[in-house]
Amino acid sequence: MVDDAEKTLLADAGRRIREIRAAQGLNLEQLARLTGISAPALSLIETGKRDPRLRTLKRIADALRAPLATIIADGSHTAEPSAPAPSGGYDLGDYQ
Repeated sequence: MVDDAEKTLLADAGRRIREIRAAQGLNLEQLARLTGISAPALSLIETGKRDPRLRTLKRIADALRAPLATIIADGSHTAEPSAPAPSGGYDLGDYQ
């Protein structure tokens, strides 16, 4: 199940794709031809209703001639870490 943070991340990425596409004067059909991804699928990505794979986002970024990081940036990067790094490392014993 997708939580609110994931919904926001998908919607923001879709919005950025739509903004870049529109700024370049491309419609969905044109972007579909450039990416090989159907226009309906692109529409679902742009509206945040589809969770695309990373390689799909890369194809879109390449077609838009935009850095992938621009599309997937979540805006949470700050100059200072939000939480201190664990001093003892991570205990991954439960995951083995």
